[in-house]
Amino acid sequence: MRRLLLACLLFTPLPGATQGLVSERNISASLAAEAVAAAVEACAGRGFRVSAAVVDRSGVLRALLRADGAGPHTVASARAKAYTAASMRANTTQILETVRTNPAAARLPDIEGFLVVGGGIAIRAGEEVVGAIGVGGAPGGHLDDQCAEAGIERIRDRLG
Repeated sequence: MRRLLLACLLFTPLPGATQGLVSERNISASLAAEAVAAAVEACAGRGFRVSAAVVDRSGVLRALLRADGAGPHTVASARAKAYTAASMRANTTQILETVRTNPAAARLPDIEGFLVVGGGIAIRAGEEVVGAIGVGGAPGGHLDDQCAEAGIERIRDRLG
């Protein structure tokens, strides 16, 4: 019986599996580089030494910039925030609020690679998430969010 069930699962086509190829839009390396530079500049203008990372829609790193004097931990922080935002298709500040208010979401921070604190923002082309940016190192997640937003603002007109 178990073998029959396994065979059925293995040979049953998945919904949409007959399509063949899947096309997905992702943020380009050049836009990712511009976004991290703008985020680091925005924070530097406020006296914060940070790192910024941009990942594609799948959470794969596209660009990373660490400001002069930024702590070494800010690199991993920025990367994890971007990964979390891309994976969840949501901003990490929103995810943090969900974790705080929804008992069913309490274990989200336990997912490997996730960092559920402010500073990670999904990058959208229309309604589609094409990547995410994470900033780490400012003295508060809300400040990391502001610098990440500056990074997105720099490239917004080319995300269409």
